[in-house]
Amino acid sequence: MTSPTLNHLLNALPLPDYERIKPQLEIVTLNMGDVLYESGDRMRHAFFPTTAIISLLYALEDGSSVEIAVVGNEGMLGIALFMGGYTTPSRAIVRSKGQAYRLKADNLLKEFQLGGHTQNLLLRYTQALITQMTQTGVCNRHHSVEQQLCRWLLLSLDRLSGNSLDMTQDLIASMLGVRREGVTEAAGRLQRDGLIQYSRGHIEVLDRARLEQNVCECYQVVKTEFERLLPIRNERTH
Repeated sequence: MTSPTLNHLLNALPLPDYERIKPQLEIVTLNMGDVLYESGDRMRHAFFPTTAIISLLYALEDGSSVEIAVVGNEGMLGIALFMGGYTTPSRAIVRSKGQAYRLKADNLLKEFQLGGHTQNLLLRYTQALITQMTQTGVCNRHHSVEQQLCRWLLLSLDRLSGNSLDMTQDLIASMLGVRREGVTEAAGRLQRDGLIQYSRGHIEVLDRARLEQNVCECYQVVKTEFERLLPIRNERTH
């Protein structure tokens, strides 16, 4: 049975704030490929993943898209709700199935407007998310497909409990905004070097340490910023 405290933001709330929010949280199961909102949609809920991973994509007029950020148990989906608007130009799609807790938009906004620790925590998370978006843009422009794939895999593993994930090469290519052939070549090299095992949409990371050696600096920049801005987890069990 999952718990709201498996989400790092919810777990980091002061106990009085957490106890006030907890009854308003609704657990939902998210399946891979579920679209939580489209570009321009009015958001009615914020999502706090516990075991699911959500991709934020920017879609172009020709139908292509590229991932600009990933949200898992470290954060939340829906910063636009307290940053001055209820819509965003990005698209949110579930990239790894699992569970999340959702909170009605109005309830989140009320909590934010109370100020104090909760407001500060959400603003610091927003800064960390903006860093991830910025670094993703730099990485997509300046680094190889193999380095991007390593970054993508490590960001996913940081938000999962194990070393494996289900993801087709077509979907990875779509997320990275590159050709499928490029992903096939990059994944093939990582597999030949013994870093991963790929088979029929299932990726098993065999050597995380070497994967970290292979990745560009973008991964560590994002990881360091999240660790700097967000607190260590509380020891809560409910």
